[in-house]
Amino acid sequence: MIRNHFLPFSALVVAAFAASISAQRPATPPAQPTPTPAAAAATSVVLPTSKMAVIYTDTFLDPKTGIARFGSVVTKLNGEFQKTKDDLTGMQTRATSLEAEINKLREAPEGTPIDQRSLQAKIDQLDQLKKDIQRKSEDAQAAYNRRRQELFSPLQTDIGNALEAFAKARGINVIIDAAQVPLLYAADSIDITRAFIAEFNSKNPATASATPRE
Repeated sequence: MIRNHFLPFSALVVAAFAASISAQRPATPPAQPTPTPAAAAATSVVLPTSKMAVIYTDTFLDPKTGIARFGSVVTKLNGEFQKTKDDLTGMQTRATSLEAEINKLREAPEGTPIDQRSLQAKIDQLDQLKKDIQRKSEDAQAAYNRRRQELFSPLQTDIGNALEAFAKARGINVIIDAAQVPLLYAADSIDITRAFIAEFNSKNPATASATPRE
């Protein structure tokens, strides 16, 4: 399969600018000086050859065809914060219910006796509950981000090391992450995504522990 991407807008601007400059050049270019022996020798320099490949790292996260350990790490991470999520859900449910009670009292038909002290108590309770939800949500998000970094960083290191070994074993000098760098064209023959994922999964089962960070 051939992967094509639209030319970025900035590249189109550059191309248009280059075309306008070219149109303004004189039809007959000025005479060029005869190359000196040194300049002629410089043009004959042999450049090193390289073997290039592309990889689509966004595919790593695919739950079916991606790197299996990503799924296990996500499951572990979400499992550790399930209780916190349930607590926040319960708090939000209580806040919604309390808000409904307050609105019902406020919208009571004119003349209906209302215990103003009880109403104010509910309002104060709702305000405090909202503050508690906000604080607990922020704390939970910060803790979640820290734990996510702790769990994913070793896995990312393992993937980086494995990708380097994969490239060296196959004489690949350059790997471009096509998920990050727009490509105009890339032939399937240089796309190593599926081959790398298959090799990594075979050597690193979903239940394997990540290499601890030093």
